[in-house]
Amino acid sequence: MAAGAPRIFVSHLSGIAVFDPAGDQVGRVRDLVVMLRVGRKPPRVLGLVVELTTRRRIFLPMTRVTGIESGQVITTGVLNVRRFEQRPTERLVFGELLDRRVTLTETGEEATVLDLSVQQLPARRDWEIDKVFVRKGRKGGAFRRNKGETLTVEWSGVTGFSVEEQGQGAENLLATFEQLRPADLANVLHHLSAKRRAEVAAALDDDRLADVLEELPEDDQIEILGKLKEERAADVLEAMDPDDAADLLGELPEADKERLLSLMQPSDAADMRRLMAYEEHTAGGLMTTEPIVLRPDATVADALARIRNPDLSPAHAAQVYVCRPPEETPTGKYLGTVHFQRLLRDPPYTLVGSILDDDLQPLEPDAALPVVAGFFAAYDMVAAPVVDDSGALLGAVTVDDVLDHMLPDDWRETEYHLDETTGTTGEVGAGGA
Repeated sequence: MAAGAPRIFVSHLSGIAVFDPAGDQVGRVRDLVVMLRVGRKPPRVLGLVVELTTRRRIFLPMTRVTGIESGQVITTGVLNVRRFEQRPTERLVFGELLDRRVTLTETGEEATVLDLSVQQLPARRDWEIDKVFVRKGRKGGAFRRNKGETLTVEWSGVTGFSVEEQGQGAENLLATFEQLRPADLANVLHHLSAKRRAEVAAALDDDRLADVLEELPEDDQIEILGKLKEERAADVLEAMDPDDAADLLGELPEADKERLLSLMQPSDAADMRRLMAYEEHTAGGLMTTEPIVLRPDATVADALARIRNPDLSPAHAAQVYVCRPPEETPTGKYLGTVHFQRLLRDPPYTLVGSILDDDLQPLEPDAALPVVAGFFAAYDMVAAPVVDDSGALLGAVTVDDVLDHMLPDDWRETEYHLDETTGTTGEVGAGGA
């Protein structure tokens, strides 16, 4: 549902068909999964419970939903078919929120929840519940006709849903940390007790936990991953950037690593194995296998649509890589790159194959870290292609990964401050500034 489109009441979603991009039905919606928040903030919609044709119920994240319209849900086609298991901080809309007794904040009257509406946030892939449709008065029995007044109010216009301030364990803590960037939340987790850290990690959704794991020291990553159920650990690894996930897998005992790889989607596991085949401090060991790849007959409009993806980091969205088919890495022949600044200067119908930057020699997969760093410094790059001897694009190295591997191992645990008088950065040691 695009921003500005009419809101969708959840009663209209019950039982509707779910299709993949090719138009094949994969199942039907059976419930919505939401996470309540402290106070009167609208709940975030995490995903849908979808019943497959085999009767198995799976979880479909909202990030995999490309549209809800005309009585159907369209997905990216990438589904995890593991059986749905509800987590402690999650609530089911049909199973737990509808038919609930609430209180209208304006009048203090009791009411029963008949329906809820969901809305996609502007310019984002997040969805939230924004309206509540209620019937005033006490709930009638099965054979009693209730003629109380019905009305639609804002989520904040009722009480009886929100997370209580006490006794909610990690749920309340998560709500407090909701607005933190992954790096800041990682810093908070690092300083929690091991027990509390495990509780918070278990309550985070897969994508959020993946982002946070990428920012944690190696010891914390291994500890958290080891306390997750193996199926969930594999899901989180799949949600991480491939290079970060490969680095983490490489630190695990061989038996644990193979067991997790066997639980991952075959394509993701293949990417992990390919990355782990390279030395850690080489271009091949640093690269991601998921750069933005386009064919030469794609247009500038196509390229801009791809780099607008809010899930991409600025470095990954800085340029697109133009290759002959296939477009999955390793690709067909690598032709060149197009920086986003060039995309902004050319008409939308321009073919990317006609505006290539092919002057720079790409990195070889066995290029050592100092060579890679020198390449970035010499040419003012934020991302660079990695190409093999056959001319195929293997992936791309971004400047943040170069810095991550050049800084001391404990750099994430070192605090820095800006000297206001000199404008220089100083390190804050254990004894203070």
